[in-house]
Amino acid sequence: MRQSFKTRWLAPLAVIATLSGSIQSVQAQAVTYRVDPVHTFVIFRVKHLNTGFAYGRFNTISGTIVVDEKNPANSSVEIEIDANSVDTGNSQRDDHLRSPDFFNARQFPKITFKSKRVRKINATTVEVQGDLTIRGVTRPLTARVTFTGKGRNQRGQEIIGFETTFTIRRSEFNINYGIDRGLADEVRVTFSVEGIRQ
Repeated sequence: MRQSFKTRWLAPLAVIATLSGSIQSVQAQAVTYRVDPVHTFVIFRVKHLNTGFAYGRFNTISGTIVVDEKNPANSSVEIEIDANSVDTGNSQRDDHLRSPDFFNARQFPKITFKSKRVRKINATTVEVQGDLTIRGVTRPLTARVTFTGKGRNQRGQEIIGFETTFTIRRSEFNINYGIDRGLADEVRVTFSVEGIRQ
């Protein structure tokens, strides 16, 4: 029995529509969040003269986080920090940190991180591998990142949170000032981020 013209053409179109819906469903699994600079914190700690710990933070942070809950390998992170926004609660010390002795922020105004690989560890933790660039020097960094929550802000926007703590050696980024006088090479960094769904 011959199919009508309408039947012959509508059947393939139905298949295409189904495939298109499946593709869109797969693509929708990856969600992009914009870093909320008001609720994101980068805090660092370094030992001063082998005695106490000095703390500081950066006040200007931007970036994007792509989250694929079903396939974490498709997730990614890109972060940019304004080196000039360093804040330790002391203006004289902050000016020194911006100088060529430390961040040399005039020549290298941005600190960046760009992920290369995301691997699921468990239901709330992923391992993120990528490149950290400070003072124009790029080094590999691996950090365990913990999911801290998901909800909506006062405007009804979907938000998500993550946190990680890792240690770097500043000498690996050509920041050597004071190491020979007891200012620690190791710097502990805590990064707590809140993202707003785009």
